[in-house]
Amino acid sequence: MAAVKDISTRDTSRNPRSKTTLVILGLVAAAVFAGLCALGTWQVQRLAWKRALIAQVDQRAHAPATPAPARNEWPGLTSDNAEYRHVAASGTYQFDRQTLVQAATELGSGYWVMTPLQLPDGGTVLVNRGFVLPEWRKSQTSTAQPPAEARVTGLLRMGEPGSGFLRNNDPASNLWYSRDLQAIAAARGLTDVAPYFIDADAASSAGRDPAREPVGGLTVLTFPNNHLVYAITWYALALMVIVGVVIFVREEKRGRRKI
Repeated sequence: MAAVKDISTRDTSRNPRSKTTLVILGLVAAAVFAGLCALGTWQVQRLAWKRALIAQVDQRAHAPATPAPARNEWPGLTSDNAEYRHVAASGTYQFDRQTLVQAATELGSGYWVMTPLQLPDGGTVLVNRGFVLPEWRKSQTSTAQPPAEARVTGLLRMGEPGSGFLRNNDPASNLWYSRDLQAIAAARGLTDVAPYFIDADAASSAGRDPAREPVGGLTVLTFPNNHLVYAITWYALALMVIVGVVIFVREEKRGRRKI
């Protein structure tokens, strides 16, 4: 009975952790803290970048239209220095070589009408004349529409190489999910094609009923900007690591005093 009593009254508190264990735990906590802070700082940098992008796009899109980049400028165009410029171009629409690219807009699901615009200097710029509903495609006759002189204003957009989300372009079946300019040019037998296309604005639209005519001016100019929320989240998690370390150290000291 004495032995049982001795066991029941024995101090069963946890033994202090070894120095090696404490060092390992400290290193892990430091690594997690540093990683979370790095993620938070990265999101702050992304926030600054996104705000600059939004300001740049707004400035370019609402500036007066300038001539679209000429052929000698094409090699130097990038998304950073050219995307969303407000441009104007004149030439001849080649309706017999246009391409319909599947799209989803505020007007419904349908197609972008990508029509080649042959420029006076011999080059070609693809123009997204606007959005149409499937009814428009069904209403088109088999008779090719003759070329027509045109002037278009809109926003310069760089091409979308590759395919759409989870779906691949299928030129052989004439199924397009992204505005891949080089692939479209190859499928339509076009040469000397610009590395950009023009998103026609509303003024360039022939009508406002997408079941009858392409509707322009649907370029999305709003960009999600949640980087501040993400930054706060990562920094909050880093703060929680500090709080956890403080609690751990306090409990460790309390355990050692009981020995």
